Amino acid sequence: MRLNLVLAFALIGAGWGLPLLAHGVELEHRQVSSVEIVARFDSGEPMAQAQVLVYAAGNPSEVWQQGTTDDQGRFSFVPDATLPGNWEVMVRQAGHGAIATIPVGAAPAAPANGSEPDMTPGVEVGSAPNSLISPSTTLSPVQRGITIGSVIWGLIGTGLFFARGKR
Repeated sequence: MRLNLVLAFALIGAGWGLPLLAHGVELEHRQVSSVEIVARFDSGEPMAQAQVLVYAAGNPSEVWQQGTTDDQGRFSFVPDATLPGNWEVMVRQAGHGAIATIPVGAAPAAPANGSEPDMTPGVEVGSAPNSLISPSTTLSPVQRGITIGSVIWGLIGTGLFFARGKR
């Protein structure tokens, strides 16, 4: 009976370090003569063939251009220079997505060290349409307490299950 209890805790401990299968999305852009979007999951895997919607500045309700990313998660477009302001690009695939806000009409800042321009991350989009989720990965104190309580409750329940013996 004690051997079963030890084996149960060993299996739980072994599974503790396994990576989760869920992942977020990273969206970067850089502005040269055109705007290039690079979309990939936070695991580094490119968002191949993802849907891309481009919204012009001053008209966020009408799609200005749409398309799909290539196999490396890249998409390029040339914004209309007569429409200065913040353009928005939304990339979505299989319930994952992100929105990037791209200033058009202002000269992009040159990097101080002479390397390529900085890649600006976008904002992760939730599963509900048009809902924005903060890209923060930290848990609130309430979420942390519920998570810890659930793990402790599960360990106690598992221990009691194996400790009851055979009937």
